[in-house]
Amino acid sequence: MSISNKMRHFAEKSSWIRKMFEEGAKMKALHGAENVFDFSLGNPDVPPPAKFTKVIQEIVSDESPGMHAYMPNGGYPWVREALAGKMSAEQGVDVFHGDMLMTCGAAGALNVVMKALLNPGEEVILLAPYFVEYHFYVDNHGGVGKVVATDSEFNIDLSAIEAAITDQTKAVIVNSPNNPTGQIYSQESLNALGKLLDEKGAALGTVIYLIADEPYRKIIFDDNVVGSVFQASNNSIVLSSYSKDLSLPGERIGYLAVHPEITEKTALLNAMTLANRILGFVNAPALMQRVVAELQDVSVDNSIYMRRRETFCKILSEAGYDFIPPKGAFYVFPKSPIENDVEFCAILQQEKILAVPGQGFGAPGYFRLAFCVNDSVIAGSGQAFKNAMAKAKAIG
Repeated sequence: MSISNKMRHFAEKSSWIRKMFEEGAKMKALHGAENVFDFSLGNPDVPPPAKFTKVIQEIVSDESPGMHAYMPNGGYPWVREALAGKMSAEQGVDVFHGDMLMTCGAAGALNVVMKALLNPGEEVILLAPYFVEYHFYVDNHGGVGKVVATDSEFNIDLSAIEAAITDQTKAVIVNSPNNPTGQIYSQESLNALGKLLDEKGAALGTVIYLIADEPYRKIIFDDNVVGSVFQASNNSIVLSSYSKDLSLPGERIGYLAVHPEITEKTALLNAMTLANRILGFVNAPALMQRVVAELQDVSVDNSIYMRRRETFCKILSEAGYDFIPPKGAFYVFPKSPIENDVEFCAILQQEKILAVPGQGFGAPGYFRLAFCVNDSVIAGSGQAFKNAMAKAKAIG
């Protein structure tokens, strides 16, 4: 057998998002891209802020020695200092640049955290619906992903989390604003979760970490506010990237920060710094570190996503779909009108709509639509959604 059994198994159950993306490429070749409504991939299409172009051109033209050399594995100290100011404001806690590492995106950050924390067999609680790759990242480092459902509105279910905690529980990952639901966890719910984890950890003679994955923190709508896990627990870690708020997903630039009073902070930061190196990242991209350091005061034009959300929600509502309007990120997560979400996504495909089944996010019975697409794609999809609903009702 040419590949490992584990990777063969992972390939069979791998990301529904990529599967639908590949299916979309076939459909576009067959029917023409303008005739396919592709909502499968969360690939931001809003242009980076104008300042990005100016800054990157200036930095690329700098021919100073060492511009592309190795730096400390945790990243340039002065870049982390620039980020620490932003983190302090977001979290409501003073963050020192030494509490941070620059990483290869949020995915790189989460792998660094898992490598530093996990012993074989230890459990990480994942709140469903969750980002599809979390299971793989936990498994990468010998851990076990333990799925716990959120409530009917995709909010934190404290009782369900408490029931899932064992002496093997090492961490809980929260993602707010959430992919795929767009839900934002309130500060009150984060505080309650932090208190629960601190109390359970003390009772078990261990530490249970609260890990926040926050790449959508700046993609929020209306008057919603993203809470602070640093205010919820001292044993908290925040990781993020510039993929969404600067529209730079292909540049793979992100960061992580630990609470200034986290347990065994020095040992933890040393382990994370070593992990950044030995996982093969070595360090975050030098050029992009310099660029984002100059862009802490800007983000993409969020009004574009807000406009698309309003248009999409109107179309889905008129077609009879049941959904909770997203508070942030750029996804809608409607209920499938038939029990089998995979079967309904096949019906959508008949209408040239590409969506991702909810079971890929640990939430069967739903499907995800990404509205980081051109306005014309959303506007033109109304009749197709109505047709799919009619077919679903005919099935009964």
